[in-house]
Amino acid sequence: MKHARTALAVVSVIALLPAAAVAESGFYLGGSIGSASLTEDFDGFDVDADSTAYRFVAGWQFNEFFSLEGGYHNFGKFEDSFDLAGEPVDLRLKADGFTLGGTLSLPLTRSLSLYGRGGAFFWDGDANINSITEARPEDTNPYYGAGAKVSLTERLDLVGDWTRYELDSTDSDVISLGLTLRF
Repeated sequence: MKHARTALAVVSVIALLPAAAVAESGFYLGGSIGSASLTEDFDGFDVDADSTAYRFVAGWQFNEFFSLEGGYHNFGKFEDSFDLAGEPVDLRLKADGFTLGGTLSLPLTRSLSLYGRGGAFFWDGDANINSITEARPEDTNPYYGAGAKVSLTERLDLVGDWTRYELDSTDSDVISLGLTLRF
């Protein structure tokens, strides 16, 4: 998980900026929860599963159009069961990791913005068949998505988005809802 350490270091630097610099530069923290989906052929098993995913982010809003952010994303557990020659087979896949990327916003009104996001996802995972570890992949792959942000107060935003995470040859789509607190 060497890539995750690099992403964690960047997020830590953003989070530890002096309070005065943060306030003037548009520092924000956020979190969201949602549903992740996975449709994939894993070792001959057609997996079609959903899980509860969550994400935490820390970022720096440079202006109303552009920000950089780093964060942590957890897909939860994708679980599926199969019958193989009369024997039950339980499959469990999970992945998590760190993100580092940018966000482009398009303000439509004073309280509503649309945005697109993208960057690098530094991840690792576990694949288990009948509670036996089959694989522990790790890699760095792209993520991208789009969403909308509604300002609830001067500092608090409600965000909803779709994000696609590429995990080697597998894609997972995440639909989420969350909050962002600006300092």
